[in-house]
Amino acid sequence: MLHRAAHMPYPNAMAIGPPRIFDRHAVALHQARARAMAGEMFLVRQAGEGLAQRLGAVRRTFSNALELDGSDISAHLLGPHAEHWTKQTLADDESVCSMPQQFDLVASVLSLHKVNDLPGVLFQIRRVLKPDGLFVAALFAGETLRELRASLAAGELETLGGISPRVAPFADVRQLGGLLQRAGFALPVADVERTVVRYREFQTLVSDLRAMGETNALEERLRKPLHRKTLSAARSHYANSHADPDGRLRATFEIAYLTGWSPHESQQQPLKPGSAVARLADALNTSENSAGEEVPRR
Repeated sequence: MLHRAAHMPYPNAMAIGPPRIFDRHAVALHQARARAMAGEMFLVRQAGEGLAQRLGAVRRTFSNALELDGSDISAHLLGPHAEHWTKQTLADDESVCSMPQQFDLVASVLSLHKVNDLPGVLFQIRRVLKPDGLFVAALFAGETLRELRASLAAGELETLGGISPRVAPFADVRQLGGLLQRAGFALPVADVERTVVRYREFQTLVSDLRAMGETNALEERLRKPLHRKTLSAARSHYANSHADPDGRLRATFEIAYLTGWSPHESQQQPLKPGSAVARLADALNTSENSAGEEVPRR
């Protein structure tokens, strides 16, 4: 679910606003259905545990924290890391409705990959953080659901002669790290963990996605159900191209973990260019050559 366009951060965004990649009303409906189902959400648990581990490494208990689009699972896992939590759901306009510098921690577990203007949301998050406050998030990224995307496209091409938006692309970890910097976070870190889930049958994968609220919410999606012939062709492609020798179907999920701090004078700062007191060449016990100078071969 790639956030393609480069948008100016709030409040200076152009009047035309970001493109509508996702139908935020559909996103909210899918999340409500997932809560009502109370189904298996093992990837939400995995992502929440990953954020909890990163918060544990900070060795600091936060006083006032905000969780965006949270669940009971994420609340249980992140709860011990702050004295008081505020829950908030991103509205259709994707606004973070809080006062500036209100929280010393903001967290999000598997929700920010479904916003239309991620740069703008990140800017708002930094705005509501106190100086030296921490932002942590986990979101689907990279090669997530690449097998499903390819199989659905192959099924539509075979039966309909064209493809429609079914599985959105996801931002890669380098893009996400760059967005943290653009939003003004200090000490930004973005890393990714890959999980390959092996499914006995195609329908179980679909059920897991529905239980997490991760079914198709693209703005340009077709509003009618997938044709039986198309679904059959997609399942056949999946089995032929993305199955292990035992017949189980592979599904790739990549979870990107983001951390960034609201700037504060106490934080470690990079040295200014030219301020080093020792040469890198001396530290490496090697010779130094000017740019364009030929280096002799040994």
